[in-house]
Amino acid sequence: MRLVAPGQPLREGLDRILQAKRGCLIVIGDSPSVLSLCTGGFLLDAEFTPQRLSELAKMDGAIILAPDGSRIARANVHLTPRASVPTQETGTRHRTAERVARSLDVPVVTVSAAMSTIAVFAGATKSTVVPTARLVDRANQALATLQRFRTRFDSAASLLSTVEIEDAVSLGDVVAVLQPAEILRRIADEVADDLVELGAEGRLIELQLDELVEGVSETAQLIIADYASPRSGGGRAAAAAVLDRLDQLGTDELHDSATVAAALGISAGGDLQLSPRGFRMLAKVPKVPAAVVDRLVGRFGSLAALLSASISDLEEVEGVGEARARVVRAGLSRLVEASVLQRFD
Repeated sequence: MRLVAPGQPLREGLDRILQAKRGCLIVIGDSPSVLSLCTGGFLLDAEFTPQRLSELAKMDGAIILAPDGSRIARANVHLTPRASVPTQETGTRHRTAERVARSLDVPVVTVSAAMSTIAVFAGATKSTVVPTARLVDRANQALATLQRFRTRFDSAASLLSTVEIEDAVSLGDVVAVLQPAEILRRIADEVADDLVELGAEGRLIELQLDELVEGVSETAQLIIADYASPRSGGGRAAAAAVLDRLDQLGTDELHDSATVAAALGISAGGDLQLSPRGFRMLAKVPKVPAAVVDRLVGRFGSLAALLSASISDLEEVEGVGEARARVVRAGLSRLVEASVLQRFD
C-alpha cells in the first residue's frame, strides 16, 4: 500500500492509466517463482517511470516490476497460475491477480477500466485503494474525534492527579482516564492505517495525530502500574497484560466501567477507594531513572507514604543519595503545591 500511495512513482503511473480509462495487471516482484508463471511477452529490464508504465498498459498482458518497483522487468506477459487456486473474483484480470497473489508471496496490483478502481492483492487479502480526497475527509473527521477525547482524557488525568494528592482516589476516577486513553489509541491506529495510503498527502495529518496522542500511552501505562491489582502482576509488569485485555474489549464493553475495572483485576464498584503506588507522580519528577522509581515504590508502597517521607528516609533507598533525595522531595512538593493551586482555581 505504501508503493501505491500518493507521491510514489507507481501511484502516478496508476493514475495515468486510470485517466486514460485503461486497465492493467502489475506483479511487484520478479523472482524465479514469479517468472515461472510467465509466458510470452518481452524482456525490458528498464528503469521504471510513470510514463513507461502507462504506455505499456496499452497492451493486454501483465507487467512485471522489481520488488521495490524501481525497474520494469517484463511487459505484455501472460500469467498462468494454477486453476485450482481458489478465487472470489469474476473478471479475468482480477481472477488471475488473486490466484497469483495466493500462490506466491508477492503483491499484485490491478487497475479496472470499467470501475475506475485500483486494487492490491496480497496473499488472500484484497485492498481497494480509496480515493485521496475521501481518505483526507475520513482522517480529518477522526482527528476531530481525537481532539474531543483528548480533552476528556486530559481533564480526567488532571482530576486524578488532584485526588491522588488528597489520597481520595476512587475506582471511577481511574476508569475515567483509561477509557478515553484506549479510545484514543484505537482511533489513532485507524488514522495511522489511512496515513499509509495517503503517503505524501498525509504529512500534516500525521503531525496533528502525533500531537493529539503524545504522552497518552505512557500515562495509561503508569496509571495501570499504580492501580492494577496484585493479581494482575502489579506495578509495571501488569501494564502490557492489562492493555492487552483492554484492546480485546468491544466498544460497548469499553464504555462499561465494571468491565474496564475487571481488566485491572478489580471487581468492586466505582466508589471503591484506591491508593496509588506512586509511579505516575514520580515519573513527573525530572532526572529520576525508572529503576530508582521502582525501588522507591517498592520501599514505600504508596504515594501517601512517599509524600510523607523525609529526605533521610528517601536516602535509605538504593541509588538515592542526598542530592537525588532532595530532587525527589522538592519535585513531589511542587506537585502538591500545583495540585492545591489547581483545586482553588
